[in-house]
Amino acid sequence: MSSTQGKSGKGKSSGRGGASRNRSGAEGSASSKSKDLTKKKGKPTPPRVRELGWDVKPSPAKKPNKKEGIRLNKYIANSGICSRREADTYIATGLVTVNGKIVNEMGHKVELTDDVRFDGRRLSPEQNAYVLLNKPKGFATTDSESKGNTVMDLVANASSGKIKPFGRLGRNSTGLLLFTNDDEFRQKFTKKGIARLFHIELDKNLKAADLKRIKEGLKIDGKLVSVEEVSYINNAPKKEIGLKIKHTGNSVIRTIFDHLGYDTVRIDCVTIGPLTKKDLPRGRWKHLSQQDIDMFGRL
Repeated sequence: MSSTQGKSGKGKSSGRGGASRNRSGAEGSASSKSKDLTKKKGKPTPPRVRELGWDVKPSPAKKPNKKEGIRLNKYIANSGICSRREADTYIATGLVTVNGKIVNEMGHKVELTDDVRFDGRRLSPEQNAYVLLNKPKGFATTDSESKGNTVMDLVANASSGKIKPFGRLGRNSTGLLLFTNDDEFRQKFTKKGIARLFHIELDKNLKAADLKRIKEGLKIDGKLVSVEEVSYINNAPKKEIGLKIKHTGNSVIRTIFDHLGYDTVRIDCVTIGPLTKKDLPRGRWKHLSQQDIDMFGRL
């Protein structure tokens, strides 16, 4: 019995030692593999690795992009003239310039302030927007925030583009006012002018002789002031006048009647080029249709 127990105990002791050695060997092998893998992959050094003093090189830092901005094909597509795929074709064929230089590199990035042109025409990074407002009294025609209530408050939700008023109406004048972010449109009609028809009310009846003088043109402060058309309003008192001008502002209206000795009580813009106030209540705005825009192209 004692002899058998001795042999059995000896065997068990040998088994425990073997298992311990096996575990140590496995742990050493796993540690070695872990060490090799960590070295190979170039991952950030874990705390335990730092404690053991292994020589692990950190991953190289990513190089920052040389130029932030918007891809050129997206910039062109955002302008509304074509899709991104079509823009790639135009870029490849040399129809696009950036700051005066032809660019036909795919993936080229530009800044919003860059001068990007397609076939000679300057593009805006946002699609052109045209908004027509029927302005009420009490709002200044400006995009300055220091002027109290402005027309920009009335069209704040009309467009995501940076639209601005084209032309002016005095704070207490009413009627149609056009907004756009189309610089080409603005430049064209600032130079050429857009005919606007005003319904004007004076403090007293306008004399026929003064009506004739306005038609013929007035010399005020050494400058000739002329209008497109002027007439009495049908079926209304003689103090209500229809006046058409091409000036972008309306201060000339007060200048004319002040010169002739009349006070201007009310000024209301009823048409701008082909546009009218039909179905546009006071204080409301609408987007111009493509047909509306095309009509301006024929002016």
